[in-house]
Amino acid sequence: MKKRSRRLTAMAAASTITASMLVALSGGVSGTDRAAAAEDPCAAWMDPADSPSERADALVAAMDLDQKLHMVTFSNPSWFFYWGTAGHVSGQPELCIPDLVLSDAGSGVAGFQIATTTFPSGVVQASTWDPRLQRRLGRAIGAEAHLKGINVMLAPGMNIARTPYLGRNFEYFGEDPFLASRTAVSVIKGLQQNPVIADAKHFAVNNQETDRMTVDARVDERTMREIYLPAFEASVKEARVGSVMCAYNRVNGPYACENPTLLTDVLRDDWGFDGFVVSDWGAVHSTAPSANAGLDLEMHAVEIPLPESSVTGTGGRFFGADSMKAALAAGEITQQRIDDMVRNIVRPMFRLGLFEDPVAPGAEPFLRDVTTPERLALAREVAADGTVMLKNRDGLLPLDDASPDGGRTIAVIGWAANPIGASNATAGGGSSHGSGLPPRVVSPLQGILAEARDRGDRVVYVEGSAGVDAELAAAAADVVVVVATDGATEGSDRPDLGLRPSACVAVFCTSLPSRQEEMIAAATAANPNTVVVLDIGGPVRMPWLDDAGAVLVPWYGGLEHGTALAEILYGEREPGGRLPQTFPRDEEQASFDPAAYPGVDDTATYSEGLLVGYRWYDAMGERPLFPFGFGLGYTTFDYSGLDVRRTRQGAVARFTVRNTGDRAGSTVPQVYVSAPRATGEPPRQLKGFTKVRLAPGDSRRVTVRLDRRAFAHWDVDADRWVVSPGRYGVLVGPHSRDLPLSGTVRR
Repeated sequence: MKKRSRRLTAMAAASTITASMLVALSGGVSGTDRAAAAEDPCAAWMDPADSPSERADALVAAMDLDQKLHMVTFSNPSWFFYWGTAGHVSGQPELCIPDLVLSDAGSGVAGFQIATTTFPSGVVQASTWDPRLQRRLGRAIGAEAHLKGINVMLAPGMNIARTPYLGRNFEYFGEDPFLASRTAVSVIKGLQQNPVIADAKHFAVNNQETDRMTVDARVDERTMREIYLPAFEASVKEARVGSVMCAYNRVNGPYACENPTLLTDVLRDDWGFDGFVVSDWGAVHSTAPSANAGLDLEMHAVEIPLPESSVTGTGGRFFGADSMKAALAAGEITQQRIDDMVRNIVRPMFRLGLFEDPVAPGAEPFLRDVTTPERLALAREVAADGTVMLKNRDGLLPLDDASPDGGRTIAVIGWAANPIGASNATAGGGSSHGSGLPPRVVSPLQGILAEARDRGDRVVYVEGSAGVDAELAAAAADVVVVVATDGATEGSDRPDLGLRPSACVAVFCTSLPSRQEEMIAAATAANPNTVVVLDIGGPVRMPWLDDAGAVLVPWYGGLEHGTALAEILYGEREPGGRLPQTFPRDEEQASFDPAAYPGVDDTATYSEGLLVGYRWYDAMGERPLFPFGFGLGYTTFDYSGLDVRRTRQGAVARFTVRNTGDRAGSTVPQVYVSAPRATGEPPRQLKGFTKVRLAPGDSRRVTVRLDRRAFAHWDVDADRWVVSPGRYGVLVGPHSRDLPLSGTVRR
């Protein structure tokens, strides 16, 4: 990317006089006011009527060097030893600066926290395709964080699912930059409705756990701008995220946390980011180069060497007072840069109310149970609305439609279905994994038992790993529910698309021996009325698919997973999710050249360019197992009457959606744009969507607006977004491979 001249606003800000200071200098205050100000040493920056920038300037002007340097690195004790949090910067009461307390997040207040709500993981949140629901979820998570004495949530994660093997895909929002952007903006806005700072991570091009500490992601500028950066850009420009976390990996040479192209040229100069850049834990490799590149706050796990395969990173305290003072004395870093680092940290603290509503970490908030009935209900709603139904042969589901009077024998099979297994199958491993204390996950077995009692059905359970017990139980039942899981985790990528369960204690997980594919095959072969439930973090292979009666993908559904699943099975709720990732047919279809992934000699070359996820399948004419955006419900819909009109900046698409079934339900109309061939864009790309819920027989005229970016591509020579003149296709339908409506618009 082209080097831009640095903005001078930071230098100008250093000499800014706040409104309250002007009044004082002009003598326009009474003796009483002057006396009150003298009694309150923080008065110059504690007036919420002043702007966050004015308050930040006043605070920095009052600080000495030691007070400033205290703000740019973590305080001891670090990494979970401070009330179960990921790290903190202790407050400075003499300056009225509150503690800055950071927690792992994603599916709720995680890490070593206890008595919090484990919500469905990021992939489930994206699968809802429902921004309003995602914002409610973010607001609930932020509220729990503040009650636990936490004011920085290290979420959301928004890295693109470049490969189905990425171990952290379950934390992220899928393979499409537009869907990831919409989800990220919604979650961030919800989180920051509380006096809590959200953190957009991991910036940037952090798409593998293999060699994650050292791999150099080599990606061209256009691909980075169009695929890997849009979610971060939207988080900054639309959601005004308070912090951004730089990643472990290198990006086109420099480490992400000492990469001026990313941290200054793009993040601040292009996008106008006014918050702070925090390092991933142990991702800092230098003092002056990192600070000058744009890193503001160094975080670390423990100050002892750790194995590279561990959950956290390695390294030392590069932003400690001694190191920073030495760099300052040597002329390697300026006082101005240190001042800017502190401003960047305190500015979002002022803007989001952390000074007015400070947290008080301690034993009481750590032990406090913040789960409420309302939050459990929200967890169930998200779990159901993010569950994707991939198959439903002959209307096997919902069960009450086929036999409303009960009397069935239901065989529940699988380690992941029982309470112990479910506690390890409702969230992925690593930093976003909740502690599970107290243990209150509702397992699939518990959820189904509760519903079955009310319906007059009988439930039998077998663990199923022997194969023969799964076959016998399935053959003797009227309906079978077999539950399997894959233990995706931070710190390692998946070796293949198989099903490998794991057991986790807080952030530490270990794989377990498993024969789940054989278990599923035995059950589906023995009984055609078998529902396969996949508690997974990403696509898996399905050699048993033809024999299955129905397939549900709840992903990692959180602590209310079992209740939501049972309600779906019996038809109280609809499986409302749509795939945020393409499911490949087999390993070969998902494979990469080793130079592209996982890389050779610590270099991963993104040679596929823009052809990520469904873009590659469409461009290559490949048929996936299940396409991006796919998902079935309990009713059917018809799309008609597309009208596309050009607007000044973009276009507007209007069409009619009608519920043609006999049940209420939802559909997700998806709008794709195809660009003129000369632009070099993929065949079609998601640029708009909405979620529509209709009663049987009802219809609605739907409007989806497409902004200028829906038709733009990144022009490397012009160094900006460009709309090439020509005719653009606008395609509408229920998923990326079913687009029955088409129109055109000239730009």
